[in-house]
Amino acid sequence: MLLEFIAIIAAGFGLAGIALTLNIALRRRLPPWIVPAAAGAGMLLMAIWLEYSWFERTASTFPDGVEIASTHQARSWYRPWTYVVPLTNRLIAVDRRFDRRHADAPGQVLTRVLLAGRWEPTRQFGVVYDCNAHRRADLLDGVEFAADGTLPNARWIQLEADDRVLRTACAR
Repeated sequence: MLLEFIAIIAAGFGLAGIALTLNIALRRRLPPWIVPAAAGAGMLLMAIWLEYSWFERTASTFPDGVEIASTHQARSWYRPWTYVVPLTNRLIAVDRRFDRRHADAPGQVLTRVLLAGRWEPTRQFGVVYDCNAHRRADLLDGVEFAADGTLPNARWIQLEADDRVLRTACAR
């Protein structure tokens, strides 16, 4: 966040410097408000670019085996440009590197899910998806595996059959 703040300030100074140089080259023929307007425009454009590039920058840091299953796009009144191009500010990814299946429960997959959001720390947790029954169990406190691969004390959450995270986790 601090680096983004510094980048925004630097963009403001950079565009103000370009406007000032142009004004000097034109022998002060530009209106006096052009330099502060250029600084403001530079800061605003850098902030917008940082917001819109967050998804690509975050996704590029994921190692091979991490698949993005779902994204959330937002529109807000204080960012009117998001009504033209929605802003992606959250994602759910499945870390396929940790997939495990039990021989006695072939329709279930144990995997790791990553939750990332703009201005939020990335969270990860274990999840068991029941691909046949379209449900999931988060591996939280007290969840134990039985010898046959079942989760007798898990709290299952029913999902839609076309849930994108379920489909990503269950894809072989």
